[in-house]
Order: sequence, then structure tokens, then C-alpha cells
Amino acid sequence: MTVESSVYIEPTEHQVGALVQAAQQASGPVIMLNLLKFNDEGGRDSYLCYARDVQPHLERVGASIVYFGNAGSVVIGHEGDAWWDTILLVQYPSRSAFLDMVMDPGYQEVSQHRTAALTTSALVATDPWPVDLS
Repeated sequence: MTVESSVYIEPTEHQVGALVQAAQQASGPVIMLNLLKFNDEGGRDSYLCYARDVQPHLERVGASIVYFGNAGSVVIGHEGDAWWDTILLVQYPSRSAFLDMVMDPGYQEVSQHRTAALTTSALVATDPWPVDLS
């Protein structure tokens, strides 16, 4: 099955459980990598509504957008491998802060724009390497 034929918009119970467990073990900041594929029927516009309306929820938990932009050309890899339209990086103070935001009823109302916008997506909670590269 290819990524294009799969629909990933909401997490599975297993994925939520793994995030809750990770939140209990890790207290530091987390950058969430969002890979987004918009539907052809106003998906980009719906996502922009979501991006606007989610701002107060991000601010409430101390999160900030690090990067939000269109996917460019594939530089390394097979041409056509990039299935996503947009890349979004959001830094949260912790996984617990992310969970607090997404469990809030006000956020859940706003997230309907996200759901309506996407044909598929990937959301990856990243872990920093324990090395200083500076």
C-alpha cells in the first residue's frame, strides 16, 4: 500500500497511548513534524482557517510555529517521493503540553478545519539528539 492510498488524519489508540507514555517519561520540549497533503476541494483554505484559529490554543500551552511552508522539490530521493504539500514544525514545551492542547474541547472544535482540509498526513514527535553540535 502506498502513502497516497492511505488516509492518516487522526491518531490510532495505540499511537495516543504511546504519546501519553512518552509524555510521562520525557519532560523537555518536543518539535512536532507535520507533513500535510491537502484535498483538492478547498483543503489549503480550510487548513489556513485552522492555522489561524489554532493560534490561541498554541499560545495557551506555550507552543510556537518554527516553520510553515510548501514542500519544494525532492533533492535526494526518487522524484515523486514527496507525497505532502506542506511541512509544518511546531515546538511545544513538552509532550504533556501538546496533549493538554489537543484534549481541550475548544481545540477539538477548531481541529474540524484540519480534518476537512486533509486527504492524509503524518505527525511525528521528534526527540533531540543528546549531543551538542555547536
